[in-house]
Amino acid sequence: MTTEPDDDEIVTWWGLVIEGYLATQDRLMGEIAERFDLPPASFDILVRLVRSPDHRLPMTRLAKEAALSSGGFTKVADRLVAADLIERVPSSEDRRVTYACLTDHGRDVASNARKACADILRERVLTPLGSRSSEELAEAMRTLRSVNGANPE
Repeated sequence: MTTEPDDDEIVTWWGLVIEGYLATQDRLMGEIAERFDLPPASFDILVRLVRSPDHRLPMTRLAKEAALSSGGFTKVADRLVAADLIERVPSSEDRRVTYACLTDHGRDVASNARKACADILRERVLTPLGSRSSEELAEAMRTLRSVNGANPE
């Protein structure tokens, strides 16, 4: 017979989820920053672009997906443009739309950083948890994202 967790137990469980996530994310982003000189927001944007058709997305959509304010996204985009990682390309169909597009250099950096990210996650998540638990964790997080109002990708 399984009993419901008491208040302290469930709060402790959630604290462990947060602490595990933060420790892993800090390690992951620290290694990405060290290897590629990319802060977390820049890395996130580059990965989203490298996974997108034609390596481009409308800037407003990219800002929303990256959970950045308009001003915050503009600052990150300006830094990525200055580093020759992305370029701003106006839409030929709609003057209101500007795309963020990876440059050739940006594609190389994004691809290498994504590969490094996967390697780090294999070491820091997949090896200690195993494939099954890692997949179950991802499904559990997908469920929580869904029921708590975040938009699915």
